[in-house]
Amino acid sequence: MKKAGLISIIVAIAICSFSLEKKETEYHKCYINGLNALYNEQVSLEEKIKNTDITSETGKDIIKKGISEARIKLKNIDLWLRYFEPVAYNKINGPLAVEWENEVFEKYEKPYRREGAGLSLAELYLNDKNANKDTLFHLIQLSLNAIKTFQADSITRQLDTFDHFFYANRLFLLNLAAVYTTGFECPDKKNIIAELRSMLVGVKNIYLTYNQSFPLTPVTKSYLDLYEKTIVFVNDQSEDFTAFNHFIFIRNYVNPLFAINQKLINDYDARSRSFNDYTLNNLSHSIFDKALYTPQNTKGIYSLVADQKTLDEIKHIGKLLFYDPILSGNNERSCASCHKPTQYFTDTTSQTSLVFNRLGVLPRNTPSLINVVYNHLLMLDGKHISLQGQAKDVMTNPKEMGGDENELLNKVLSCSEYKKAFKKFQKLTPEENGITLDHIISAITYYYSEFSNYYSPFDEAMNDNKTINDESIKGFNLFMGKAQCATCHFVPQFNGVKPPYISSEFEVLGVPADKDYKKISEDNGRYNINPAPETYKAFRTGSIRNAQFTKPYMHNGVFSSLEEVIDFYDAGGGTGKNLDVKNQTLSADSLKLTKIEKNELISFIHSLNENIIFHTPPEKLPVSSNKELNGRKVGGEY
Repeated sequence: MKKAGLISIIVAIAICSFSLEKKETEYHKCYINGLNALYNEQVSLEEKIKNTDITSETGKDIIKKGISEARIKLKNIDLWLRYFEPVAYNKINGPLAVEWENEVFEKYEKPYRREGAGLSLAELYLNDKNANKDTLFHLIQLSLNAIKTFQADSITRQLDTFDHFFYANRLFLLNLAAVYTTGFECPDKKNIIAELRSMLVGVKNIYLTYNQSFPLTPVTKSYLDLYEKTIVFVNDQSEDFTAFNHFIFIRNYVNPLFAINQKLINDYDARSRSFNDYTLNNLSHSIFDKALYTPQNTKGIYSLVADQKTLDEIKHIGKLLFYDPILSGNNERSCASCHKPTQYFTDTTSQTSLVFNRLGVLPRNTPSLINVVYNHLLMLDGKHISLQGQAKDVMTNPKEMGGDENELLNKVLSCSEYKKAFKKFQKLTPEENGITLDHIISAITYYYSEFSNYYSPFDEAMNDNKTINDESIKGFNLFMGKAQCATCHFVPQFNGVKPPYISSEFEVLGVPADKDYKKISEDNGRYNINPAPETYKAFRTGSIRNAQFTKPYMHNGVFSSLEEVIDFYDAGGGTGKNLDVKNQTLSADSLKLTKIEKNELISFIHSLNENIIFHTPPEKLPVSSNKELNGRKVGGEY
């Protein structure tokens, strides 16, 4: 064969191979078509804004209809967009005009300002009496620019392999449980169920095109059959989202779908390349599995220790230290002084605890340590990123335990039982400079973290189909719907960590300084850590699990009952109570809850009481070589 002919054949084969590689699958076409449909709908919306008088009610209705149509196009491909590029997604459908990013990545970099744009903000802005075309147009322009981001090769290349699909679908299912049905990012509550119905059908189309393109790793028949039943269930529900049965939706449909999807991730050995999956556990087969996501390292410096016997020894020493006032400056105050184990590791006896010198009280009440491990940022202002850092701060804070780091270490090691244990533990850690305070603190965090692993009757209803009373189910549906609690307290921990569980929400509620609502609390909250207009008097959203037993409530302990807390929210927070709260994130409108509905909410909150087995305190504390330290009392004196 002539050389030229051989070259021609090689070139032809190469071109053929290249063409095959670049051939668009049905799945890829579905993505591009969905993206184009969203883009074109928003271009149409821009034209409507240009040509419509937005000061008239008729004009506003035209724009609202255009926004609604664009939102439907968005929801049809939400499965992809929210997963592929969450920052760009917030430009298309950001719920807040400005938010400070408080993600897990804050453990490695400072929080940064992130501006939202797009459909939700456009609709909210349209209702502003001072709304103007230029701003409205700008919000949609930013959204259009963000849509172009999703055309980038770095994103579309992910469509060439199957791996991303089941992770994106997992996030979709988590959002079905926690976000899509609550109104968190849908300003017009009348559209929540309509959007949900359309989205479910749009995602079904994604499933079918995916199966055409990836027949070796398909969405299984069992999944598709259950998903079809999910669509039927939602179509049978009322269009009024306050009447939607969230309980049945999650228990009978979303959670079982999640379990199947998790199995497929493992069966197909799907590999994630996204930070969206940073904390999520592939082995969890329920959204209400306490191991679903892991924000905190409870072992601290003992991370490499796997031997259960050794871990039990560390836990035993951690328990002794938790009750030992040797960790305070005056040897009279222990961790258990404020975090009382019999009171769900909080202090229900006072609004706030005494300061170290007993000449006053602390500005904030004692938060429960139970389920604290499910937060990325700790303290009510998000000051700390680790359990160990938080504990060290408390021990050395002159207003709390008043200790000195070196002195604390020396006192602990003056006890032979402690010294012997930590010499053994230290050999199992990467620390080469001997025993440090980190060894002591990590034993404590490992001890108390075990109390976050218990389940509630509500969890058991979701995981095992166990029964709970009708009042609690009604309360959950209120929580997710009319009462709007779930727009801040997200499934499954009912705290401020929402899917994909890599961020901690902070809210401005306008909490009063006293029950008379004479003035707002003087505590500036998150602003002290990250000063910005949006963070002024903002506090991290805590979990409502075990809330029946963790009074008093709010950062300053101003409310002593759940009834008072619900009344505060029902009234519209501080603004609703006529306090001046310029940046309140809670709606100032009354929820108009009835007495019966409030009782149902409380019944649901009670169903989140966990079946915790508390330990008895140690009978005695380790003996010190310093006789002056041997008069200390188990649990401290105050």
